[in-house]
Amino acid sequence: MKLRKWIQVGLVLALMVPLTTACGSQSTKKTTSSRPKPTKVIQTPYENTEFMMGTVVTLRVYNKGKQSAVDGAFKLLKKEAKEVTTNASGSEIDKVNAAAGKHPVVVSKDVYPILKAAYYYSKNSDESFDMAIGSITQLWRIGFSDARVPKQSEIDREVKLVDYTKVKLNDKKRSVYLEEKGMKLDLGGIAKGYMTDQVHKYFLNHGVSTAIIDLGGNIFVMGDSPKGTKSGDWTVGIQDPKESRGTAIGSIPAKNMSIVTSGIYERYLKKNGKIYSHLMDPKTGAPYQNNLMGVSIISKKSTDGDGLSTATFDKGLKDGMKYINAKADQGIGAIFITKDRKVYVSNNLKKKFSLFSDSGYKYGSASDLK
Repeated sequence: MKLRKWIQVGLVLALMVPLTTACGSQSTKKTTSSRPKPTKVIQTPYENTEFMMGTVVTLRVYNKGKQSAVDGAFKLLKKEAKEVTTNASGSEIDKVNAAAGKHPVVVSKDVYPILKAAYYYSKNSDESFDMAIGSITQLWRIGFSDARVPKQSEIDREVKLVDYTKVKLNDKKRSVYLEEKGMKLDLGGIAKGYMTDQVHKYFLNHGVSTAIIDLGGNIFVMGDSPKGTKSGDWTVGIQDPKESRGTAIGSIPAKNMSIVTSGIYERYLKKNGKIYSHLMDPKTGAPYQNNLMGVSIISKKSTDGDGLSTATFDKGLKDGMKYINAKADQGIGAIFITKDRKVYVSNNLKKKFSLFSDSGYKYGSASDLK
């Protein structure tokens, strides 16, 4: 395929712990049997785009008469985003951080599942993902107007506070306690994935079977593509991490799947001719230093994709691929893009992913993974 800029319906462009606890609203607690029957699928979707959580969010619903589902999903997103952000005074996470080293904080039914998911991936990834990275992200502030390159002495001080094992969760009380004063949670590495999954649940509970959920590159393609293909698959573009959104290096068929990408060029600070990525290494307190430029995770849950896309950056190409290949039985796969413009695909996606011949990228050698 020569066309790298896709805009037509049905082609989705992605930069791109299963949760059993639903959102606190009644609408997300419905069982499968009580969900309304989806309405007819139409070719022209109901859609809306808003800027929130520091990114562009677009929801498209292809079921007839379901504009209200789009509106309701945005209300849900705004409500939850307000509680999990670390950059808005008064959020639940802000209250947890303010109480570090003092006392536990009881959080809502909406927020606690995100904390559980973040803790799971902090442990599962051997701290490649760390939910307590907040002291470092707040130090660098990359993505905000006051971003700066901290002194090494500041980094050395704050990185000591990055330790998810000192985050104590109490399931019975639904509380969280940061054991050391100065510790800070930052759920930016998993919140968009969790909220994507929440929108998916919301749509199912409101008679939506076919939709595209896009939270700033956290993509979920829901149901059969309205293009009417025999397989029902959507064609999902894998974002070129060096280009603006909408420029793909290749594509993959997907249905009822999430595609999440972390890339070093998405948000960064350029200082004295050097580029600093917003993706922080919890071990060093500085941006990751390896040959990876982008990682796209394909999974059934966007929460998984979000957590894993961050974790694999810390592990690098070889260990990251090994980590992902071990999760193939969970339906999880990945596409790695390196700074020398090579592409590596997990074992379970090799027959599905198509690299565009005019992308400027080429497949890397299997020997690079040994």
